[in-house]
Amino acid sequence: MQLHGVAVRYGRVPVLKGVELAVPSGEAAGIVGPNGSGKSTLLRVLATLLRPTEGSVAVFGTEMGEATAFAIRRRIALIGHQPALYPQLTLRENLAFVARLSGHTDERVDEMLDVVGLGGAKHRRAEQSSHGMQRRVEFARVILTRPDLLLLDEAHAGLDREAGQLVDAVVENVRSRGGAAVFVSHELDRMLPLVQSTYELTGGIVIAGSSS
Repeated sequence: MQLHGVAVRYGRVPVLKGVELAVPSGEAAGIVGPNGSGKSTLLRVLATLLRPTEGSVAVFGTEMGEATAFAIRRRIALIGHQPALYPQLTLRENLAFVARLSGHTDERVDEMLDVVGLGGAKHRRAEQSSHGMQRRVEFARVILTRPDLLLLDEAHAGLDREAGQLVDAVVENVRSRGGAAVFVSHELDRMLPLVQSTYELTGGIVIAGSSS
């Protein structure tokens, strides 16, 4: 995955300015920055949900464009700061919806919910579930769909220690298959054990930090 000269403006307001970033296969990168620094915007660009105003984005060796974005998107998983669930559906129904779109069986749905510790709560509606339970469903989605690029926005927010270990497991699963992961957060300490390189997003520019 590689970004070259990526800029994003909302009207006349610059959010990203000439971002240069490369994350090799099998590695995870962590990007820190304060609220409002453009971290979520950067993830939306990587997820093919937002076209940059300037610059190029290459994912899996293919440059992002209108003709390629849909095919690339199927290989990407984004876990946003807020869970992306239908509130009136149950936890199981939310995951089953994704399973049908990606060609997986109901049996796999139940298996994944058991893996993330939701087997006993799968019939609870999302709007009646805690933030941590909703996040667990999203981890189940990642395990089910096996993405090649995993994007995480404040991945540890609102998670207890046990659920936090799911972040580690999901990232390791993606990396072990030759995929890549990108974290954004304002908590560097939570990301450090999981990433091979760190960056700071400041003034709309990504500045390289340490590498392991």
